[in-house]
Formats: sequence, C-alpha cells, structure tokens
Amino acid sequence: MILALLLAAAPAATAPIPARVEHLLQRTPVIDGHNDLAWELREHQGGDVTAIDRDGATLPHPLQTDLARLRRGHVGGQFWSVWIPPEVTGPRAVEMTLEQIDLVRRMVAQHPRDLALAGTAAEMRRAMRAGRIASLIGVEGGHQIDGRLSVLRQYHALGVRYLTLTHTRSLAWADSATDDAVSGGLSPFGRRVVAEMNRIGMIVDVSHVADPTVQSVLATSRAPVIASHSSARALADAPRNLPDALLAAIGARGGVVMVNLYPAFLSADWRGWDRARTDYAKSVGVPADVYGPRSPAPLLAWDADHPMPHVTAATAADHVEHVARLAGRGGVGLGGDYDGINGTGPADMPGVDGYPALFAELARRGWRDADLTALAQGNMLRLMERVEALARPDTPADDATDPLSR
Repeated sequence: MILALLLAAAPAATAPIPARVEHLLQRTPVIDGHNDLAWELREHQGGDVTAIDRDGATLPHPLQTDLARLRRGHVGGQFWSVWIPPEVTGPRAVEMTLEQIDLVRRMVAQHPRDLALAGTAAEMRRAMRAGRIASLIGVEGGHQIDGRLSVLRQYHALGVRYLTLTHTRSLAWADSATDDAVSGGLSPFGRRVVAEMNRIGMIVDVSHVADPTVQSVLATSRAPVIASHSSARALADAPRNLPDALLAAIGARGGVVMVNLYPAFLSADWRGWDRARTDYAKSVGVPADVYGPRSPAPLLAWDADHPMPHVTAATAADHVEHVARLAGRGGVGLGGDYDGINGTGPADMPGVDGYPALFAELARRGWRDADLTALAQGNMLRLMERVEALARPDTPADDATDPLSR
C-alpha cells in the first residue's frame, strides 16, 4: 500500500518517457503554427472537405493530415494556411484567398465534434478543454491583401489571425528571403501594414521574410511576432531559416519561432541531396517534387544509387534546442508545414501524428514537463494573449492603399 502511494505521488518526470509524453500531450496538446492542407484539398481533392475523414496516406494523392492522425499526434490547435501562389496578384488574389478561407470554414463546420473555429487564446483553450481541435486561419503572403488595408481587416473579420508578410516573392512593401530586394526592409506602406495588424490584433508572421525586413518589423511592431514555420539557419543554411541574431531578437521581444519540419530546412545534407536530385530530374525531364515509391522511374533509380540522408525527430530536436538557446524556452514553438512539404518530413514524423516522437526525444534530452508544455502550447497562447492585449480596435482604422501594389 505504501509503495503504491509513493508511486502515485512520484513526479511525472520519473515515468517512462513514452507514457510521460502521452500523459503530457493529452493534458496540453500541441498548437501547430502552419499546415497547408487547405491548398491540397483544393488542388488534389476537388475541394472535398470530407477527405480528412479518411486515411490521408492511402488517397491517390496522399495527405499528411487527417483527423485520425491529428488525434494521434495530439494536435489541439492548428493554424490552417490559406496560401495561394505568389504569382496570383490583384483582385484575383483576394478572390482566391476568400475561397480558401471558405474552404477552411466549411471543413470546420463539417466536423463539429472534432474541430472548432477559434479567434482568441481563450477560445482556443475552451475548444481544447472540450476535446476539439481549435482551428485558426493564417494568410501566407502579403500579396493576398492586394495593397489594401481594408482587405486585411476583412480577412480578420472572417477569422484570419496571422498574416505572413511575404511568400517567395518580394513585394513593393516587404522583401522575401527567396527573392531580390525591392523595399530594402519595410516601405512606408509596409510599416502601416504592421501598425494596422497591431491595431486589430492580428499576429505578424515573419516566416519567408528577408532578414532586413524582419529587422524592420521588429523595430516597427508594438506586439510580439511569430515565425510560423522557420528553423535555425546555423544548423541548415537555407534562406528560409532564421540566423542566430534574429532568433535572439524575436525572443527578446516576446516572439515565438515555430520550428519547421521540412527536411531541407532541418539538414544541410538533405538539402544538398535534394538539390542534386532536382538537377537530375530536370536533366531527364521529370518532376522533382515527388518522393518515395510514387516517384517517376528515373528518380526511383537515382534514389537507389543516392540514398536519402537520414532526418529524424532528433534532427528536429536539434533545431528546437538551438532556437530555445537563442530565443529562450519561452520563444520556441512548432510549425510543421505538413502538406506543404511535398509529402516529406523526418522519417519518424511523416505526418501530423509524429509529434510524440519529437517530445519523447526532447524528454530524453532532459527537458522538463514545464518546458515541454510551453513548447506544445504555452508559448503560443501567451503570445496570442499579448497581441490581444495590445490591440486597439476602438481607434480609427487606417484606410491606406499602396499604389505600387496595384
């Protein structure tokens, strides 16, 4: 009897790691900062929002996200990206964004037992307590506002809670990390975009954004910012990752860097392998963005001769720990980018069900339950509460437009 009481009173950290992680994630599930399922449903599932009821891995065009795997991965909050291609601009960009917002809202409405729209930290907590996955929306690219702050506000009214300032192309008012500079940081209109986001309580997202633009954002924003799906450049030298100085600066201002699980952003070896694979695919005229057994025959042969470098949850944990060292353990989160990474991912985290593997790895490295809970959801909830507290929706709106974006 005494032994049983002692065991029951033992701290969770002494439990076997898988059981400890399972218990922790049941109580404090993961808030993931970025998932591209909505575009995959549009492009490959005919907009069928019931596709997530099925095993996504078995579909003709496999998905990394479905309801069963979200549950197994203990995802309790998800920011659904309403990305559209950066080549689409002007009024059509707004139309397509509205279509994608509608798709996400229809998906949530179709699954009321599993999903719940949320727009605040309190609503997220309420949904998670009810056993539902809190669903928020992120617009992935400033091209989607068509140079109009009125459009930004209407997105917010429809449930959008963050805007990624750029995607892969630079804008007249903000520069992308993967394109030539245009504004050299933020233009005057770009600063007004950030200020209006602060006013209405929309989170500023600096993933995809060029380093000088991130610096300008940090100098402009009254509220903390996120990088919704970015990793550490010191460990994998990709322009989409963030350098140490910016990791530290984001953390110092209360922001959160949400680690991306795309192998090219986690491993320099994988990135080099993929570059060589892409070059070969171009030389033989086949698409390079298909991996595994569905690859074109020439790539299957190439893959057999050039084994894919091994990327695992341990690789992702290296990035989590690196970000935590620079931004603080209060400045790190997770933004897997699932269904936006061509079906890739760490070998033991192939879909949204993989998060327990990452938490188990961090637990093995000595992370305390309090830090794991902060990583899972605490850091993001704290940031959202701060953004909400700093919002001033009762002050006059800015009706600016950017003629260079029109």
